Amino acid sequence: MRVARSLAVVALLPLFAACQFFDGPRESASHVGQTRMQGQLSAADGKLLFQPCGEQRRYVVNDTGGTSVLQQAATLADAQGKLFADVRGQIVPGSGDGQLDLEKLYRVERSSNACEDPNFKLLILRAAGHTPEWNVKVSGKGMVVDRAGQPPLAVPYVEEQLGDGRFNLSSEANNQHIELWVAPQRCVDSSTGSIQHMTAELRIDGKVQRGCGYFGGSRDD
Repeated sequence: MRVARSLAVVALLPLFAACQFFDGPRESASHVGQTRMQGQLSAADGKLLFQPCGEQRRYVVNDTGGTSVLQQAATLADAQGKLFADVRGQIVPGSGDGQLDLEKLYRVERSSNACEDPNFKLLILRAAGHTPEWNVKVSGKGMVVDRAGQPPLAVPYVEEQLGDGRFNLSSEANNQHIELWVAPQRCVDSSTGSIQHMTAELRIDGKVQRGCGYFGGSRDD
C-alpha cells in the first residue's frame, strides 16, 4: 500500500536534525475538557448524531462552535445518510447516550473505512490536491511528498509559525526547494467533495499546486 510504503521510506532517512518533532497531541488552554474524536455522522428524527469509531453510543450533535456541520453533512450525505467525521468537542450527559458539544470540525468525508486507517495516529498533517494529483504526509520522522508520475520523495523539514494559525514546512533536501504552506480556512476537495479545515499550497522549485489539508492524530491545534 502506498501510504505504508511512504512511511517506511521516511523511516530510513539518515538526517532528521532539522525536523520538527512532537511527542504527541498538543492541547491548548482553550481545548481543556474537549476531546478529538473520529466517527460516523448520521441523521435521525431531525437530529444529527455522532457515533465514535468502535463504539455503539450515538451522541446528539450540538454545534456550539458554529462549524456549520449540519449544512456540510447534508451536502455530502450518501444514499444511506452516513459520513465519516473528525471533530473536537465535549461529551455532555443527557437523555439517551448524551450530547456532543462540537467545537471544531477537522474534516467530513464519504468513507466506509476511515475509522480503520492505521496511519492516522502517526501523522501530524496530511495535505493533497489535484490536476495533477499530489499529496504530502508529515510525521515526526519527516515529510513524504507524493506526486503523479514520480516516486515518493522523503525529506526532513523545518516548521515556521506565521501567526493566525498559519505555518509552513520547508526542506532543501535532494537539491530541491520544497515548501508546504498551510492556513486555517475551510477547504472543499475539488474531486471528492470532502470538507477539511485547512487550505494548503505545495511549492517545489517555484511551482505552486493548491489543495486542502487536515491535522493527523499527532496534532490537533
